[in-house]
Amino acid sequence: MMMMMMMMMACFKDQKLFLKTALLLVIICSCCEKTHSHAEDELFKKLFDGYNKWSRPVPNTSDVVIVKFGLSIAQLIDVDEKNQMMTTNVWLKQEWNDYKLRWKPADYDNVTSIRVPSELIWVPDIVLYNNADGEFAVTHMTKAHLFHTGKVRWVPPAIYKSSCSIDVTFFPFDQQNCKMKFGSWTYDKAKIDLERIENTVDLKDYWESGEWAIINAVGTYNTKKYDCCHEIYPDITYFFIIRRLPLFYTINLIIPCLLISCLTVLVFYLPSDCGEKITLCISVLLSLTVFLLLITEIIPSTSLVIPLIGEYLLFTMIFVTLSIVITVFVLNVHHRSPSTHKMPCWVHSVFLDLIPRWLFMRRPAPDSRRRQKLLLLHQKGPGGSSRVLTQGKTSLSTSASWFNPGEDESRRRFGYKELELGTMSSAISLSLKAASPCSFASSPPPVQKFGSNSRLEMGLASRQSSGRSNIIQKPETSLSPSVLQALEGVHYIADHLRAEDADFSVSFFQILWHRGS
Repeated sequence: MMMMMMMMMACFKDQKLFLKTALLLVIICSCCEKTHSHAEDELFKKLFDGYNKWSRPVPNTSDVVIVKFGLSIAQLIDVDEKNQMMTTNVWLKQEWNDYKLRWKPADYDNVTSIRVPSELIWVPDIVLYNNADGEFAVTHMTKAHLFHTGKVRWVPPAIYKSSCSIDVTFFPFDQQNCKMKFGSWTYDKAKIDLERIENTVDLKDYWESGEWAIINAVGTYNTKKYDCCHEIYPDITYFFIIRRLPLFYTINLIIPCLLISCLTVLVFYLPSDCGEKITLCISVLLSLTVFLLLITEIIPSTSLVIPLIGEYLLFTMIFVTLSIVITVFVLNVHHRSPSTHKMPCWVHSVFLDLIPRWLFMRRPAPDSRRRQKLLLLHQKGPGGSSRVLTQGKTSLSTSASWFNPGEDESRRRFGYKELELGTMSSAISLSLKAASPCSFASSPPPVQKFGSNSRLEMGLASRQSSGRSNIIQKPETSLSPSVLQALEGVHYIADHLRAEDADFSVSFFQILWHRGS
């Protein structure tokens, strides 16, 4: 305005002429504004004079009001899996014709459209049928846009909480199908019929969610006859195919569960002497329990479906519990000794004879150097003379007779121990004879023979028993303290060898058990 006045001042050199022209322009503009405002006032008075907003906008009662309906989503606020609800921010697009709201623009200063409060006109009572928690109808009554042709456009915003059946079978890699069903609450199809503006939901103004992605949103027209009424009611149902974005749950739930589950296998790699086997198992079990409780807080409390990750955690907890039981059994067997436990015969037969044979396993042979020393000591007589040992078809090696499948295990091991006891008895007998030659009768040692398919002959056992009887029987003269100490040593060595034999059987059983597990 100031620019215009300056230009006019430059054009008109006479100040009086300028003032007259400016005053004339102001009067003309005010008259135009007054005329336009007066036209809208006259239009409002004409449209709503005697207008009844409770009656349908049709000239005949048999006519049907066609309401065009569309949906535009602005934001997917939340999907509550626990309560099975979907919260959305949507705009409801509604269009219909009201023959009572028509006018000629030429009669009202070319006014083609006006905005009026929606409370003053007739609006269809379209509500959300599957409302879960909240308002069924629109709460914020915005203004409606009226056109001179009688067309009414009303786009109210609304925040709806619709019920949605959540399927958490593949949580967190799940995909849900939620629907929103819109229709008239009181008017049947003979009074109001619905038409879709678009076949899909308008996503132009959609604000992306950080947890869910809308894959597809399609609207369908349906008619249904309810049990309460005889009329048929139309509705438009929009199906939202939404997919969860699993990055958050993958990092904070899936990967920790897998890593903790892998720790269960490491329990069997810890040595039995380590006291942390049970502690590790229980720690893994408690961790899996915490993750299972976390999942139960997210998923709905339903017995229809169980998520796969819940089944995985449940079975993993069962396996961890079994590993605890097995670990307790292994530790119990590991810490057994011949002084506290005795191996049952069936355990000896199954785990030392049958299972190794099925697994093509061989028992470790005794120490060859120790066996050779015992044989050399057994062959030597008093004064360094050697005893004559005859060989049969088989070798003198104990390992050859040890793994003979036709020979009894207990007899083989007893023969080897008899050899050890006989050797030690011979050595002690020689020392006793040297200490007290009058107390013992000197007799040449018997000759021992080894058969082809048997262990040491019974002559070795008889020699040992005769040697023991000679040692144990009380001599005519009193023995010196050194001789008594030697006799006590012989008994101690014999008991130690028997205990070592039993401990060897238990240790071999543990080796087989660890290899099998």
